[in-house]
Amino acid sequence: MKLVVALAVIAAIWWLGQRRKAAMPTATEARELLGVSPRAGEEEIRAAHRRLIGRVHPDAGGSDALARRVNAARDILVAELNRNRR
Repeated sequence: MKLVVALAVIAAIWWLGQRRKAAMPTATEARELLGVSPRAGEEEIRAAHRRLIGRVHPDAGGSDALARRVNAARDILVAELNRNRR
């Protein structure tokens, strides 16, 4: 019985991880979502994120899924900038 429960937990963790990966936008999609150019700097990315998250945040009547996507877009673009700085 313990083995069945352990396998179910492992399967659930794997499934959630797969869903999370599928929801992550590419860098190009992230730029389109935030409305920034490929040459945008960190300040421009963060400003675009603030404008958009203010409209899609669940506290402002938006959805959790869209807010997560907007946050992921910001994170992806900022991480890309940081990788390119090295």
